[in-house]
Amino acid sequence: MPRKARYSREEALDRAVILFWSRGYHASSLKDIEQALDMRPGSLYATFGSKQGLFIEALEVYSRRMSDDLETAMTGASGPLDGLCRYLKNLASACIDMDSHGMAAPACMIVKTLLESTGQDTELSVVANRLLDNVENRLARLLEDARDAGELRPETNCVRLARLLQAQMMGMRVFAQRQVDADKVADLADDVVAMLDAYRAGEVSAIR
Repeated sequence: MPRKARYSREEALDRAVILFWSRGYHASSLKDIEQALDMRPGSLYATFGSKQGLFIEALEVYSRRMSDDLETAMTGASGPLDGLCRYLKNLASACIDMDSHGMAAPACMIVKTLLESTGQDTELSVVANRLLDNVENRLARLLEDARDAGELRPETNCVRLARLLQAQMMGMRVFAQRQVDADKVADLADDVVAMLDAYRAGEVSAIR
């Protein structure tokens, strides 16, 4: 009778996300991966093909969770901008909670991968850029919905505003890795929300 796998593929990927998010790709040795996933090298390679294959699958899982978090924030929101504001505050809270409980680093795993792989690993860099493009495109679509609903000025360039918002989100998560009080991270999220509210109220010129 074939031996039953101790962990499912999903459980293995959950563990891989935690390991790679915390330590990064290059700093995670095969021994680290074996211990984290409780799998032997033969099983690892049979299941995922390679360390890089495992990492890319883990990165995709992480990306889907980010997308799910955004969609959850949109559920029940009065409009696209309210949903985005809720997501930003949830993101700040998650960064604070992860830092205080010693979990995976609050900085975005995709951004960390991009910084680590640029100039070293073209394939990982391509994957990270693709996933970040997906985030930017989703933000742009939400902002377009907000513009169509009259929450933003008709002349607003939603692609540029999405790029600005993504940069703010990335910066907030990097800022959360500093040794700062939790309320400072929350304040930063509030400031980004205030920026969106200012665009909504027409208090600042629309990005064209």
